[in-house]
Amino acid sequence: MPDLLTVEGVSAGYGKAVAIQGIDFSLRAGGAMALLGRNGVGKTTLINTLVGVTTFKGGRIVLDGRDITKLSPERRAAAGIGWVPQERNIFVSLTVEENLTAIARRGPWDVARVYKMFPRLHERRKNMGNQLSGGEQQMLAVGRALMLNPKIILLDEPLEGLAPVIVDELLAALRRIVTEEHLTAIIVEQKARKILPFTDQALILQRGTITHRADSAALLADDAVLESHLGV
Repeated sequence: MPDLLTVEGVSAGYGKAVAIQGIDFSLRAGGAMALLGRNGVGKTTLINTLVGVTTFKGGRIVLDGRDITKLSPERRAAAGIGWVPQERNIFVSLTVEENLTAIARRGPWDVARVYKMFPRLHERRKNMGNQLSGGEQQMLAVGRALMLNPKIILLDEPLEGLAPVIVDELLAALRRIVTEEHLTAIIVEQKARKILPFTDQALILQRGTITHRADSAALLADDAVLESHLGV
């Protein structure tokens, strides 16, 4: 399948500071990438740069054949980028269902389909965002991104701080989104062994640059690289 996302020589940061530099990769339509690295190496900055909320220093970002480098975050979302940030950013004063419908775009993902993916959200559909557990808020953040009917979904440490039972539920949903729904995805995660089994390729960042790239299956089997680059 053709590449959906192409990133060429991208450098970015915050203000005058450069946090990532010379980033090059491509991701085919329907593919999934694990974005790995220790804390503070630039993973979130790279995701934020794709979304358009950093200070861009150079390079080029092409989504589905369209150069989106100079587009605002809102126009990038309209172009097909779905985002699940670390902070989740759900609307705490709206119900679950209102969160899902407030920014929905027409397409195959609708409320019923999100509820099928996350039955807990259906059970809590009349609850306000601030009445949900951390895990339920994360499910809502993913569901809300799906309601945008994106071409690609970017997930920034979706398993962070969640109880083991919720981690298992969310992992099962992410696996379905990637392997059954074939939604193109980039997943940032500290728990590399959790997401490598259902992604296609992996990038490891160190000090703002890509230091290792491999097929996910090959990296999962390479204990030496996992230990040296990630300490796992």
